[in-house]
Amino acid sequence: MATYVLLPGFWLGAWAWRPVAADLRGRGHDVHALSLTGMGERAHLARPDTDVETHITDVLNLIRYEDLRDVVLVGHSYAGAVVVPSVADRMPDRIKRMVFIDSGPLPDGMSHAEFAPPEERRRNAELVRAEGDGRQLPPPPWRQLASEVPGLPDGTLERLVRLSVPQPWATATTPVRLTETWEKLPRLHVLCGFSVEQVRARIATVPAFRHMATESSAYRELPGWHWPMFDRPGELAAILHDAA
Repeated sequence: MATYVLLPGFWLGAWAWRPVAADLRGRGHDVHALSLTGMGERAHLARPDTDVETHITDVLNLIRYEDLRDVVLVGHSYAGAVVVPSVADRMPDRIKRMVFIDSGPLPDGMSHAEFAPPEERRRNAELVRAEGDGRQLPPPPWRQLASEVPGLPDGTLERLVRLSVPQPWATATTPVRLTETWEKLPRLHVLCGFSVEQVRARIATVPAFRHMATESSAYRELPGWHWPMFDRPGELAAILHDAA
C-alpha cells in the first residue's frame, strides 16, 4: 500500500480526482485528495491574499496532522509547477516521489503566470480585472475546451461547469521560493499535451523547463486532454499505481 496526496490545478477541487482516487483505493492505497484554500468545497475561504504560500501550507498541514509518510505527492498543472516542489523542499523526509501531471517544476523566483506566453498573460490579467474583481481568474469556457475531446464520461462536462470556481489570482502571481533540497527526490512526469521528445527539445531552449532534465526524472506519455483525470482516469490511476 502506498500513500498518495492528490492536488488539483486551477479552478478545481478534490472532487476532480474522484475517479482516480476511487481506482487507487480499490488497489489498496491510502489516498488523500485535497481542495486547496478557496477551491472546491473550500471556495468560501478565498481571500484577496490567498496565494501560493497559502496552498503550500494547506499541503504541509495535511501531511503533518495526518502524519503521512513516504508520500507520493501528485500535482496537476499549477499544483505541480509550484506547490509540489515547494512542499517537497520544506518536508523532504515525508516525500517518497513527486508526480507532475502535464506539468513540471518552475525555477526559483518564477511565478506560474510568468510561464504563460505574453498574450495569454495579458488576456488573463484583463479577465481578472474585468470579471474577477481584480483578485480572481474566472474558470475557462469548459464546453468550448471539451468540444473536441473524445470519450469524456457522461456528466463530466456538467460537473466541470457546475463545480469549477475562480482561481485566486495571487496564486498565479506569487513567485515560487525554493532551495535545492527538493531536487534530490525522484520524480515522474506524466505528459499529456507534449511528447517526451518535445519536452526534451524545450529543455534545451526554454529556461522554465530546465528542472525536467535530471537523472531522477522519469516520463510517461498519456496523450489526450490537459485534464487526464477526466478523459483518461483509469489509465492515469494505473500510472500512479506503478509510480509507487
